[in-house]
Amino acid sequence: MEDDIELVKLAQSGDQQAFKTLVERYQRKVYSICYGMLKNQEDSMDASQETFIKVFRYLEKFNFQSKFYTWLYRITVNVCIDQIRKNSKRKNVEYDDTYSRPAEVGDENILPSTLGLNPEKAYGRKELREKMLEALEQIPEKHRTILILREAEGLNYDEIASVLEVSKGTVMSRLFHARKYFQNALSAYLKEEIDAG
Repeated sequence: MEDDIELVKLAQSGDQQAFKTLVERYQRKVYSICYGMLKNQEDSMDASQETFIKVFRYLEKFNFQSKFYTWLYRITVNVCIDQIRKNSKRKNVEYDDTYSRPAEVGDENILPSTLGLNPEKAYGRKELREKMLEALEQIPEKHRTILILREAEGLNYDEIASVLEVSKGTVMSRLFHARKYFQNALSAYLKEEIDAG
C-alpha cells in the first residue's frame, strides 16, 4: 500500500488513480468531520465534495511541510466553517425544542459503536450514542470541532493546532472546555441511568 506522500506526488504529476486512492482513503473521515460540524447529511455530503474539489484544485501547491491528512483536515474544517456561515446568513430559524432529530446515515461515524449481541445492551448503547450526539450538538462550534478532531479522528494536539491554525495551548484549553460542555450536556442522562440502576 502506497503512503500518502507517494500518492500526493503521483497525483501532483497528473496520476488520476493516485488522487482517486487518496479520496477513497479519506472520504469517510472527511465526511465524519463534516457531519460532526454541520449535523446535516446533505450539507455534509456537499461539504465533503467541496473539500475534495479544493484538494484537487490546490494539490500542486501542497509542499509537504505538514502531513497530507493535516492539510486535508484543515481544508475540511475551513469548508465547514464557510458552510456554517452561509447557512446562518441564508436562514434564521427559530429554535423548536419539541423537534427530535432523526438518526441519519453517517451518525455512526461520529462516535464509535460496538453494539454487541445482547438486545438490552444494544438498546442501551444505541440510546447512549443518541444522547452523546445530542450533547455534541449543544457544544459551541469551535469546541465541537476540537472534540471531533481529538476524540473521533484521533489527532494529537500538534496536529489539531496545525489543522485549525491555532496554538497548542489554545487546543488544550478548548478541548478541556469541550469535554466539560460534553460532560455537562450528558450529566442529566447519566444521572437518570444511575438512579434507574
